[in-house]
Amino acid sequence: MKEKKPYLNLIIRYLILVIVGFFGFNLFYFIFLPLTVYPTFFLLNLFYNPSLIENTIFVNGIAIEIIGACIAGSAYSFLLILNLSVPNIKTKKRIEMILLSFGIFFAINLIRIFVLSLMNISDSSWFDFTHKLFWYLGSTLFVILIWFLEVKMFKIKEIPVYSDLKFLYKKSLLNKKKNKK
Repeated sequence: MKEKKPYLNLIIRYLILVIVGFFGFNLFYFIFLPLTVYPTFFLLNLFYNPSLIENTIFVNGIAIEIIGACIAGSAYSFLLILNLSVPNIKTKKRIEMILLSFGIFFAINLIRIFVLSLMNISDSSWFDFTHKLFWYLGSTLFVILIWFLEVKMFKIKEIPVYSDLKFLYKKSLLNKKKNKK
């Protein structure tokens, strides 16, 4: 019976990824768009008198539209993939890891949007450069750093996806035929 449990765990983890993948980034946008728009509006309200219409914050005649790309759904997806594609992690610990990675990325992303908003409002000459730097490099770098932090904090020894493939190969008929020779 113990032999079947790793298979069930593997199937459940990848089934969750397939289900989440079926909904695409829309799931992350649905969850994180309002969670990003309202705190950004609140933070800007500390310094200005903004108004909010749907996903656009207006400050001093400047529109700050928070679109799907601002939410970085792909970063949340990648963090979820990293967290679910590592075997031998108890469910409670895995949930803690996912919540921690999402929480850290959310906080970083909120700060990023707020700082870019301030730069845009103040007509900073560095806005375009900073925005593009975050766009092309920032999210990827943040995801990698968050993952390495989790590896260290939670003492993860396995490698995402590879460890599962290695396990499956070890248990496969291909490996058993090879060992018989």
